[in-house]
Amino acid sequence: MSNVIIVALIVLGAVALISAFILYFVAQKFKVEEDPRIDLVAECLPGANCGGCGYAGCRNFADMVVKKGSLEGMLCPVGGAAMMEQIAAVMGVQASVGEPKVAVVCCSGSLQNAPRTVSFDGVHNCQFSSNIYTGTAGCPQGCVGFGDCVKKCQFGALSINAETGLPEVDETTCTACGACIKACPRGIIKLRNKGFKSRRIWVSCVNKEKGALARKHCTVACIGCGKCQKVCAFEAITVTNNVAYLDYMKCKLCRKCVVECPTGAIHELNFPAKNN
Repeated sequence: MSNVIIVALIVLGAVALISAFILYFVAQKFKVEEDPRIDLVAECLPGANCGGCGYAGCRNFADMVVKKGSLEGMLCPVGGAAMMEQIAAVMGVQASVGEPKVAVVCCSGSLQNAPRTVSFDGVHNCQFSSNIYTGTAGCPQGCVGFGDCVKKCQFGALSINAETGLPEVDETTCTACGACIKACPRGIIKLRNKGFKSRRIWVSCVNKEKGALARKHCTVACIGCGKCQKVCAFEAITVTNNVAYLDYMKCKLCRKCVVECPTGAIHELNFPAKNN
């Protein structure tokens, strides 16, 4: 009986040893060598894993930088230009960083401009509520105001203003990661160039209803009149589906559209007061 046990142990040991050798050689043959620069690039990154760069996380971003071998089209919005310079030094390439961006809220349907006509007693969640009702002021594209964007922001750059009922962006802490944009079910939040001295112009309305109905829901809604488009010398404004859109890449910040807009739907920020 003891001989049988000994033979069995020897056979099992031999099988285990052969299996180990096979696994070792297979692992050596198919192993993938990871470029050590991936770790170096990853060490430069903030580790926020916010997805603002367009990739699954900081490690994935580092992997793509090394695979591409350049920084063209690559940007970590949290670290900004300074961090991209560090990564460029690691990679031995030229840093290519675009204009810094910031989130803007394209809705002016505040409690003052769009008085609430109904109340919502369900779950206070923008994604859920926007699917079953138009909003407390009746605008089908307006801000619901339940703060999904605030909850998703990892940097504390968003808050709901108690007086207006709308989200506000703190540009000093906004990293343009885009989490708030993904959280908003109505596409109200956009990314725009931060601008020289933080000066920006944008259409603060996304309502596609015709003029009279849009104004019924919100006194400062865009009515699609096209006056802003006609006065723009740079072809930066187009009117589609009853609402104006301002292409911030073409806009020269002349502010003529702001003056021309009859409802005040086009907003300007951080400009000096005009001389009358």
